[in-house]
Amino acid sequence: MTTSTDDDARSRPAPAADDGPSLAERLQHVRWIGGGSGAGKSTVATRLAGQHDLLLHRTDDSIEDHLRRCPPAQCPQLHAFAAQSLDERWVTRSPQEMLATFPWFQGEGFSLLLEDLLALPRDRGVLVEGFRLLPQLVAPLLTAPHQAVWLLPSPAFRRAAFASRGELWDIADRTSDPPRALGNLLERDRLFTDGLRAQLRRQRLPFLEVEQSVGEDELMRRTASALGLAPAGDGG
Repeated sequence: MTTSTDDDARSRPAPAADDGPSLAERLQHVRWIGGGSGAGKSTVATRLAGQHDLLLHRTDDSIEDHLRRCPPAQCPQLHAFAAQSLDERWVTRSPQEMLATFPWFQGEGFSLLLEDLLALPRDRGVLVEGFRLLPQLVAPLLTAPHQAVWLLPSPAFRRAAFASRGELWDIADRTSDPPRALGNLLERDRLFTDGLRAQLRRQRLPFLEVEQSVGEDELMRRTASALGLAPAGDGG
């Protein structure tokens, strides 16, 4: 997946001081669940955090805060997106343009997410989840292969997931052309997921394909295994 983060140092983790622990070492207690929208990340993360006494950190919850904290010079696409009408976001542009300019898909504000994580107490494990966890940003923070996994939903699974939550038309219905907006949004998310898959393969990072045949308990089991967490009832 080609994103501006490949060349934009503003969104990369800051280097550690020469005489102190590296950023990856300071985040050894953190596990990461990234992936496409509608993959079941939130559901799985909530259950895993409860079973393993992990502090759950949802990146979606900090979106508004990070918009306020990130100045336009540092997060230009974030502020441009915030200024757009719903039609400008979802109706009048192609899915390809939406993908290329969506700030969270470009890594804007990731340094603020790291600030939030570093401010948490280190005496308890942390589980971070959200689509903002881009492989090229998370990979330098890993000290072990079991620290991260990405969930990649099929288009059918994503649509069914949104429909089951009653959220399929939430954004589209607020535009002047709901069918077109929904089609654009679903296609943008498909492109994002395909890009994630390609990048994860290049970087040899773990991911799980999420199809409609995969039930919640099975997805839980696979995700826990990828993160090195013992199944519930097995001492985990």
